[in-house]
Amino acid sequence: MKKQVCSTVFPLLCIFLLFLSAEAQTCRPSGRIQGQNPPPGQCNTENDSDCCKDGKWYTTYKCSPPVSSQTKATLTLNSFEAGGDGGAPSECDNQYHSDDDPVVALSTGWFNHKKRCLKYINIYGNGKTVRAKVVDECDSTMGCDSDHDYQPPCSNNIVDASKAVWKALGVPENDWGEMDIYWSDTD
Repeated sequence: MKKQVCSTVFPLLCIFLLFLSAEAQTCRPSGRIQGQNPPPGQCNTENDSDCCKDGKWYTTYKCSPPVSSQTKATLTLNSFEAGGDGGAPSECDNQYHSDDDPVVALSTGWFNHKKRCLKYINIYGNGKTVRAKVVDECDSTMGCDSDHDYQPPCSNNIVDASKAVWKALGVPENDWGEMDIYWSDTD
């Protein structure tokens, strides 16, 4: 009887521990913020950027999905130039960057408190690979204010890329905006 209980309980315990491990790696929303309409002319809609809407609730995240050798993400288009839809200078070096340079902003969890600042990542999409420098955070924790160009918080799985990245991936310009990709840290 003792052997039967052990042989039944042990597999169930293993399954439970595997479930807990998977749950621990899940990134869940950390909160919500309520949008408000930006002051007239204060939200830059270059690259089809969204502006916050009055009364709409936006989900925030302090985490991103786990990073692997092929981390699934959504590639979005961003301008890192002065006057572009990226807003303020880049978080990593307090500089603006040419849209002709392959640079990116990562969602808050992947940005990891600036630990990826000025490091390179590989982006895999459209059958090609491009190497890009991390220069900024795509803030998943806040938005809808002047610091964030009155845009909503980023989702937790965003690689926000310059035009140079989209060109290097060979994506036709009329398809720029959002695309499923994979990325990894470089060696």
